This record gives sequence, C-alpha cells and structure tokens, in this order.
Amino acid sequence: MTTSGGGLAGNAATACARLGAEVSLIARLGDDPFADLMVAELERDGIDCRWVRRCPGYRSPVSSVIVDRHGERMVVSYSDPDIPSDTGWLPAGLLDGADAVYAETRWIEAALALLPEARRRGLPSVLDADRRPTHPEVLTLASHVGFSAPALREFTGIDDLPSALAEAAVAATNVLLVTDGASGAWYMEDDAVRHVPAYPVRAVDTLGAGDTWHGALAVALAEGQPLARAVRFANAAAALKCTEFGGRRGMPSRDRVDAMLSGG
Repeated sequence: MTTSGGGLAGNAATACARLGAEVSLIARLGDDPFADLMVAELERDGIDCRWVRRCPGYRSPVSSVIVDRHGERMVVSYSDPDIPSDTGWLPAGLLDGADAVYAETRWIEAALALLPEARRRGLPSVLDADRRPTHPEVLTLASHVGFSAPALREFTGIDDLPSALAEAAVAATNVLLVTDGASGAWYMEDDAVRHVPAYPVRAVDTLGAGDTWHGALAVALAEGQPLARAVRFANAAAALKCTEFGGRRGMPSRDRVDAMLSGG
C-alpha cells in the first residue's frame, strides 16, 4: 500500500510538469495533513502552488484506490461537500503569461471563471469532462473538451463512441475528443471523426492515465502542435503512465514520450 497525492487537476499538473511545462495549480484543500502531503509532493515536481487555497476547518479530498492484476482500478472517494467553492479570491491577472489552461468539473466554479478568460485571451484550454457536469454550459467554454467514454455515452445516449462524438459535435463550436483506454482516442476535425490508436503497452496500473492524457494534450496545444500530433502525444504519455504502478509515479518525462513517438 502506498500514499500519494492525486485528484484530476493535481495529477494533470504533475503530468504537465514532468513533460517540461511551467505549471501553476489553482485548487482548494482543507487544512490537514493530507493537504500538507499533497502540496509538498506537487512542489517537488516544480509546480507553483501559491494559488492552492487552504481552507481552515474543512477536510481535503481523499480516495482509496484498489488496483487489480490487470492494472484496472476501483476508486472510492470522499470530498468535503461544504468546502468553499467561491473564486473571488483569485486575482484578475491570474492568466498573465499563460500559454494554455486546463480545467475539470469537480470545481465547476473555477472552470466557469477561468475558461471564458482563456478564450478572451485567445489561449487554448482543455476541459476534462470525465463525468456529466452540473453546469452543462461549461462544455461550450473550453477550446478543447476531452470526454471520458462513459461521460460521452451518458451525455449523448449513444453507445458507439464515434457516433456519439459526431452527435455531440453537431452544435459544438469547439473541438471535442473522447478517450477509451486501450482503444485509443477519437476527435472531431473538419466535420469528420478521426481515430488515433493507443500505443500498445503492458498495463500495470491505469490510475492517472486519463489525467496524464489531458495534461499532455494541454502541453501539446500550448506548444502549438497540430491537433493530430497533439492527440498522439497525449496517447503516448498516457500509455507510458500505465506501465508503472502508482498514479503519479509512472507519469513520464518528456524524453520518454518523445522516444515513444519516434519509435524508440
């Protein structure tokens, strides 16, 4: 048994940092030993945690994760339902100097505040839509929305992922993508559904693979990579993560991802 920091945004931030990006994390934590552990771990990866808000009297989110012999996992999570969700404490110039923004739906107020500002500045943004959001309008705010397979099926009511993606994209003005583990990823471009296969690996632990994928996509878009190349980059990073145990331990360096992309 091991103890490690986690969470969608924290994991994505770690993935970005391992890939060579300069990363600032905006988050809410309780004022407890779990928060101390999480911040210390993030800072060891060089992540700027000045905008990680510690909320006295509240508990940090925690999860118990069980990984089976095939590398698949079951997660049981707890989040304090009363932890403050306001964003008024964030400074107006928070995105000054940013090249891309990542957001997720667990703290929907932050996504609703930051994604429109990213759009106003012309920055690429990635929303991790791993579940149907409580405020569906957030799906229209990011330049790129990456669905999990279950979330896209729930959102559209269509089981076949390429068909579901095409249906979701009918009224969309942004780029929609969906990931499905070893089956790879699909994305919409030029009114067509395009598929990028997953890199074949022996999966030891899939925990954090989706977070790695979204973080890597954000890095690629920040660098101005074309969409097809950005998705391949994200697929490679996620595949490499699965080859090692631990949600963050296996998140790859840039050198490892570049080597996989070049066939090394």
